[in-house]
Amino acid sequence: MTDTVPVAGRTSVERVGGRFANPPGQHQPGCGPGGLARFLWGRVTDRRVPVPPPGHCLGPAAVASGRRACAGRDHLTWLGHAAFLLELGGRTLLTDPFLSDVAAPRPLPAPRRFVPPALTVAELPPIDLLLISHAHYDHLDAPTIRALRQRSDPDVLVPLGLDGFFRRQGYGRVQTLDWWQAVTCRGLRITAVPAVHFSRRGPFDRNSALWCGYVVETPAGRRLYFVGDTAYAPVFREIGAAFTPIDTVLVPIGAYEPRRVMRQVHVNPEEAAALCRDVGAQSAVAMHWGTIVLTDEPPFEPPARWRTAMADQGFAGEAARVPAIGETLRL
Repeated sequence: MTDTVPVAGRTSVERVGGRFANPPGQHQPGCGPGGLARFLWGRVTDRRVPVPPPGHCLGPAAVASGRRACAGRDHLTWLGHAAFLLELGGRTLLTDPFLSDVAAPRPLPAPRRFVPPALTVAELPPIDLLLISHAHYDHLDAPTIRALRQRSDPDVLVPLGLDGFFRRQGYGRVQTLDWWQAVTCRGLRITAVPAVHFSRRGPFDRNSALWCGYVVETPAGRRLYFVGDTAYAPVFREIGAAFTPIDTVLVPIGAYEPRRVMRQVHVNPEEAAALCRDVGAQSAVAMHWGTIVLTDEPPFEPPARWRTAMADQGFAGEAARVPAIGETLRL
């Protein structure tokens, strides 16, 4: 990796009381520890097991066939939730690989995924670059990270404060990024950009690590934006001003109810569509839904709401894509 450089004219992350904070004027998550604890306990004790509609998940043969059909071209495969296998500029990238059954430290009770990942760690190709947006268990999955290290030796990009986690797992090439910092890695230019969220893995580490999204630029000029987890905020217009046009946005559309809690940390489908407009996206691919029950909305509601909202924002057809888990899309 080359040295990190700041994006011209942009300011770095804010800190409040020694902890990372959201951009000035944005939500500072704080629905109250009691309220949040009650909500999370409701998710842990929720025994719903949704039944996916036909076509929600592709079988192994279809996954393999789709990937073969796009070999040699820029493409992505949705593995479920926020995990994408990306082929960009001749490099293989993996985002937020939650490929385990439970989004929590074992053996604690926690929400369980109700569909399998499209590919297991053993089925993944060698990974050149691993992108992690933040520390939550459904995005930074320790069993997956440990298993991946046994098969690959990727470069790792993480927001500030998360490098120690990967070094303890034996990863040697780990680069931390502040918001608006860019690095050139494996021929790709990657910039960490702000998100409106928070960080926590244990009872005492709230916001001790940063959260972010990533804009990936290829030598051919393609721009892909992996949003990560975020609430809606004016900062996306700033990201658009810095990077427009963005060819493809990987945008979260699920985990948004009840709004009194989730509005501070997750967009709803209508806000996700507005985000795509704000950043100057040419097209978008939906993620962060249909894999694990984290919140109160019906688990298969988000796509219809998002497609309607995207049409209202002027995105039609392949400009607003909702892949099946395991589906490969050419970029």
